[in-house]
Amino acid sequence: QVQLVESGGGLVHAGESLRLSCEASGSISSIATMAWFRQAPGQELQLVARIATTGATNYADFVKSRFTISRDNAMVYQQMNSHDTNDKAVYYCHTTTLSPLSSDWGQGTQVTVSS
Repeated sequence: QVQLVESGGGLVHAGESLRLSCEASGSISSIATMAWFRQAPGQELQLVARIATTGATNYADFVKSRFTISRDNAMVYQQMNSHDTNDKAVYYCHTTTLSPLSSDWGQGTQVTVSS
C-alpha cells in the first residue's frame, strides 16, 4: 500500500499558475502509475493527468496543454498554468501498484480560482 500526502493547493486568480505536490510513502518501488484527479462541486471525479513509471503521460482534453505532470521518485507534481474558474476543485493524488495490487488516494487539496 502507498500513503499519499498532497500540498500546494490554495487560491489563485484566473490566468495565474500553481504547482501541486504529492509525496508517496510505503510501497514506492511497486508504484506503476501516479496521477492527479479532481472533483468540482456537484461534479464527478475526473482524471486530470497520469504518469507511468516509463515516463509516459496522458492528459484530459480539458487540460489543453496548460498542465504538466512530472515525477521524481516518491514525489509527483502537477504544474498548472493559465487557470480558469472551471479549474476550481479538490485535487487528489492517486497511485496504482501491481505487486501487491492496490489503488491508493491522498486526502485531497483544494484549488480555488477567482475571476
